[in-house]
Amino acid sequence: MNEVKQIEAIPTVNVLGISVCKWGMADTVNYLTEAVESGRPHQVITANPIMVMAALGDSNYKKVFDEAELIVPDGAGVVWAAGKLGHPVAERVAGFDLLHELMRAGQSRSWRVYLVGSTQEVIQETAGRLQKLYPGTEIVGYRDGFFGPTEDAEVIKTIVEAKPHLLFVARGADTQEPWIGRYKEQLGVPVMMGVGGSFDIISGKSKRAPKFMQRMRLEWFYRLVKEPTRIRRMLALPKFVVKVTREKENRK
Repeated sequence: MNEVKQIEAIPTVNVLGISVCKWGMADTVNYLTEAVESGRPHQVITANPIMVMAALGDSNYKKVFDEAELIVPDGAGVVWAAGKLGHPVAERVAGFDLLHELMRAGQSRSWRVYLVGSTQEVIQETAGRLQKLYPGTEIVGYRDGFFGPTEDAEVIKTIVEAKPHLLFVARGADTQEPWIGRYKEQLGVPVMMGVGGSFDIISGKSKRAPKFMQRMRLEWFYRLVKEPTRIRRMLALPKFVVKVTREKENRK
């Protein structure tokens, strides 16, 4: 069995107190493949500016980031911040794309996958579509994300019994990261990752931003147009820009 790389070996950039991995997609997938082979639980956080700002204002949320094994630059703003601070990352590693890359990697390795989150209709459709896309990677179970703390033990027991190599959780950034962090050791899944709205896109309930908008780093704007109620959350973006700019000035 290969030993997974130690967390110290991961090249990172400090973005407002969050240690963001500088690797591109290929190196990230290689690391997580070794993580699966190690059998030890690893939490992956796909960080964006809104999550970073939330961590700055909530010590409990920040603790989840501090204890995660890997934080990847999901948001274009995080990629920009790394470059602005003089330590650019290789590329954006979007959680949606990482999910698919891990599913693809699991095809030749007979990995088992469990899905948690969204509505029953969405999660069921997502499971079916992923199984068709990646027949060599087995979906061993799924359940919707509408459960509270009193049901956590039951959910954890079901996941543990399924023995997945990968666990994808879509319950919203304010819920999914703390939930994974709280129960990481009990779950014991080698790779656990919050995936936000990925199930909605995979199931066909919603669409991802066009490629040209992704390339222009405007995916956040596309989501805002589609979901105007996100405007309050988006107010964190200009604050993030200001903080990063000030941080750069302070480092001179």
